[in-house]
Amino acid sequence: MRISEFIDPKGIKLQVALADQNEAIDKLIALHDEVGNLKDAAAFKEAILAREAKGSTAIGNGIAVPHGKSSAVAKAGLVAITCPEGVDYKAADGNPSDLLFMIAAPEGGADTHLEVLAKLMQLLMDAAFCKKLVAAKSVDEFLSLIDAKEAEKDAQSGASAVKAGAKKIVAVTACPTGIAHTFMAAEALELKAKELGIAIRVEKDGSAGAKDALTAREIQEADAVIVAADKNIDMGQFDGKKVVLASTKEAIHDAGKLFEKVDSASVYHHSGAVTKRDDSANESVGRQLYKHLMNGVSHMLPFVIGGGILIAIAFLLDDYSIDPSNFGSNTPVAAWFKTVGGAAFGFMLPVLAGFIAQSIADRPGLAVGFVGGLLASTGATFAAPGGNIPSAFLGALVAGFAAGYFMKWLEGVCDKLPQSLEGIKPVLIYPLVGITVIGLVMCAINPIVGALNAWISGVLNGMGTTSLVPLGIVLGAMMATDMGGPLNKAAYVFGTAALAEASQDNPTGWMIMAAVMVGGMVPPIAIALATIVFPKKFTVAERKAGPVNFIMGFCFITEGAIPYAAADPLHVIPSLMVGSGVAGALSMAFKCTLMAPHGGIFVFPVVGHWAMYLVALAVGSVVSCFLLGVLKKNQEA
Repeated sequence: MRISEFIDPKGIKLQVALADQNEAIDKLIALHDEVGNLKDAAAFKEAILAREAKGSTAIGNGIAVPHGKSSAVAKAGLVAITCPEGVDYKAADGNPSDLLFMIAAPEGGADTHLEVLAKLMQLLMDAAFCKKLVAAKSVDEFLSLIDAKEAEKDAQSGASAVKAGAKKIVAVTACPTGIAHTFMAAEALELKAKELGIAIRVEKDGSAGAKDALTAREIQEADAVIVAADKNIDMGQFDGKKVVLASTKEAIHDAGKLFEKVDSASVYHHSGAVTKRDDSANESVGRQLYKHLMNGVSHMLPFVIGGGILIAIAFLLDDYSIDPSNFGSNTPVAAWFKTVGGAAFGFMLPVLAGFIAQSIADRPGLAVGFVGGLLASTGATFAAPGGNIPSAFLGALVAGFAAGYFMKWLEGVCDKLPQSLEGIKPVLIYPLVGITVIGLVMCAINPIVGALNAWISGVLNGMGTTSLVPLGIVLGAMMATDMGGPLNKAAYVFGTAALAEASQDNPTGWMIMAAVMVGGMVPPIAIALATIVFPKKFTVAERKAGPVNFIMGFCFITEGAIPYAAADPLHVIPSLMVGSGVAGALSMAFKCTLMAPHGGIFVFPVVGHWAMYLVALAVGSVVSCFLLGVLKKNQEA
């Protein structure tokens, strides 16, 4: 497929006057909409603006290539505008842009269009060609110029100006969306290498995966590696090679400077501090923390979903009447599903902490983070190493970041050790020191959680049972605060203790247990509702996993909300607390009772005033759903 076949002539406007960047974006989107590339122009604009928020897509030298990948795109396409007078598109070189292309890429589906887009990005590296496009007087002339240049490029492919005995360089280019900068950086490196007589092979880490992937032999035989990337890539393959680290913009604007750095480049060691790309200056601290957090959340999600559904199946297949206190494991089949689901859940916190640490410190952080997450799960302390005070997902977050940043610091310290110790760092020093330190950290944190538990229990007992509606608010909100942590556990233990003292003459304990369970059911249900009602507030992965939370919520598996709370705690947790508090208050006000400590909808037959209990659950879930829609920010599609 040729580039000109990818552009509808109606999607090209020449000699256009543009007031500013916003007008340019609006006109380009309007062209996409006119030729039928979009399903929802407003939603696609959000994707475009989200990409621009990460950094201007103006390449410099008069070129801007705004692009977005979104479910709002009906079909992949390209539109173009020439603006001879130029428009300020916030280019890094400060020059106005007079040639603008906008790429619309669909979410999922075939990625055959990416090869076409890659060709275009490579053609745009020729400044003379771009000037001809800007000067074009008709759409036909514009498309003819592209056709001729593409044919010339195809004819030149495979031609080499490499001198005998020349340096061999391999490179990787990658940008966040893998559409524009990835291929332009690759083309810039290839053009400069050809000019210098250097042999080069460039792997393009695009949105469809690696294109022209490097082989192990090519890497082994290379004199050096250039990594021009704006996102994390697998660096382990370059261990022991000279590596030059840069951004895609550096490669696009000054590829020659990167080749000049090759001779003086440091040898890369995968387990050392030099493994990290020095792009922190281009990102805020908050953005870096968010990327590390999301690395942990994305790896944790399958454990939550798989384990949660299996536990739900256990409740479905069990017989509550056999032993209410052991519901979920009364029959052999139910016990099997509960055991396997519980095993998956057991990995949830170690995986969260481990991959947060790995994102920060690369491979050395992984084992240390895993151990920290497990200690947060078991609640190990110096007095009770076996564990009895779990700090749950909040403790796992602390473990992940503590492990990652400690290991990053340790890598820097170990870089000063003699070269003879290089081989034992990743297999002895890093794991031994790291795991020891994270063990000390978590055994110091968990007792603090224990003290907090004791204090909370005292407060709850002090409230008594005379003010049941306020008590319902507190218990419901606590269940949604940390999903298995000290507040959640204190509320649940308080409920089960009250359950043991309840009777027909004194049903207050049953009312307390009902408020506790409804408060724990709201968070996953509210999350599931919000992913449907407010889809723009969630990432694609979160939206796909959202409906599963209906199952977890109805089964009283509050942990289903953990990935969403971990990804955006400042907005998600307060939203869930309010809805759960409302549900707990209504449960108390309706005098709903519950004689079982667990089970969700499967124990509704023993719920007193079950119809009103459903009302409390529905109202609380809707309240949290609405707050999530109000408080959460729109996410990039």
